[in-house]
Amino acid sequence: MITVTHLTKRYGDTNAVNDVSFTVKPGTVAGFLGPNGAGKSTTLRAILGLTPPTSGGATVLGVPYAQLPNPASRVGSLLDADALHPGRSGRENLALAALAQGVGRTRIAEVLDLVGLTDKEARKRVGTYSLGMKQRLGIAMALLGDPSVLILDEPANGLDPAGIVWMRDLLRNAASRGCTVLLSSHLLHEVEQVADQLIIIGAGRILADGSPADVLGSTGRLEDTYLRLTATTSREGLAS
Repeated sequence: MITVTHLTKRYGDTNAVNDVSFTVKPGTVAGFLGPNGAGKSTTLRAILGLTPPTSGGATVLGVPYAQLPNPASRVGSLLDADALHPGRSGRENLALAALAQGVGRTRIAEVLDLVGLTDKEARKRVGTYSLGMKQRLGIAMALLGDPSVLILDEPANGLDPAGIVWMRDLLRNAASRGCTVLLSSHLLHEVEQVADQLIIIGAGRILADGSPADVLGSTGRLEDTYLRLTATTSREGLAS
């Protein structure tokens, strides 16, 4: 389970995230939606203990991320596929992560197969990878410890349509095994296809949180709902 409670992060006079609260339960894929600058990445980084909040906080599996024993094996995350070591091969990147997590080397072949990277591709340096291949390797890193929570920031970037369908199936299978999945994206249509829960954020504030049916309401279209909510937020901001 992921629980975010009154999370606020200020940079000077700017509220990157403003009193954000939501919960994602086990067995759920939650789509975390908003445009660039809405506060998605800041929220995910705060959940993972990488960005200290100004106030409020977050717990994963009932405790702050930093208090989890061997947290990388409990919580799989992908925030930036370019953070992988470009001079090492995909397999070497995974081997180092497996060593740090205490994961057996046989798991490396399993996750490479899960994400569709061949042995030949895994032996190439990451610096030669396309963005889509980096995303697949990043997801493999997130899955390495067979975690019960997945936190993924824009994992569909660089994937072709077949890759997006593959990722959708991967996340649904993870949720069916009881995994808690928080998926950040601006690809509204694709998130609608996979999510049990939609959390829409704009200007650092939660605009909507609920099942797709509840969030969509009478419009029946996620794009229309999002535009309506963001327009309302913009008017409120101008009025204040």
